Amino acid sequence: MPARILVVDDYQLARRTIRTLLEWHRFNVCGEAQDGQEAIDKVIELKPDVVLLDVNMPGMNGIQAAYQIRQIAPSTKIIFVTIHETREFTSATHTLADAFVAKSDAGTELIPALNRLVENTEKDTDPVGGS
Repeated sequence: MPARILVVDDYQLARRTIRTLLEWHRFNVCGEAQDGQEAIDKVIELKPDVVLLDVNMPGMNGIQAAYQIRQIAPSTKIIFVTIHETREFTSATHTLADAFVAKSDAGTELIPALNRLVENTEKDTDPVGGS
């Protein structure tokens, strides 16, 4: 069963672009959200396997949302999709996210990051042990 992915970004064009990229690569986008609070509501409702989470959003930002998502759905994988590209940002938030993809690199880096996460998730849930 393909991983269920929630796309969270405050810009509709960004969500649409990411959705198109994911669907072209045969990923299952189960929903979208435009801010952190809506992301939390959608995580509760849709139970996605992976949340692609923008960091800079009005209202509740992605870091605050990631913290709450970790509390309500600890097995859900989180990928920050961000304009921040510095090591300081990734090291400061590494406990909240399973991966980071710079928006400027999303076209080339998002699919490999998702494949790695999904592959690791499937191995973790394989009743035979994945060997």
